[in-house]
Amino acid sequence: MSKTCQSCSMPMEKDPGAGGTNLDGSKSDDYCSYCFEEGEFTEPDFTAKDMQKFCTEKMNDMGIPGLFSWMLTRKIPKLKRWSSPPSSTEI
Repeated sequence: MSKTCQSCSMPMEKDPGAGGTNLDGSKSDDYCSYCFEEGEFTEPDFTAKDMQKFCTEKMNDMGIPGLFSWMLTRKIPKLKRWSSPPSSTEI
């Protein structure tokens, strides 16, 4: 299992759902429950830049300062979701 969600970069241990779900109901090794349900991304039309903006806004709402939230989201474009197509086990 990845240590961080490969879509939003959230630490997987912070995921209240303990990971997203694949189409067969098994837990995803790569994506959190906020990003991936029943084999599909919850925001399929998001780009990496959209995800960065969304996550930064959520962190700001939680009181995390802008510079720190930017630092936490700057690697999102390099994550698995944004750098390669999903594998057949994730669909």
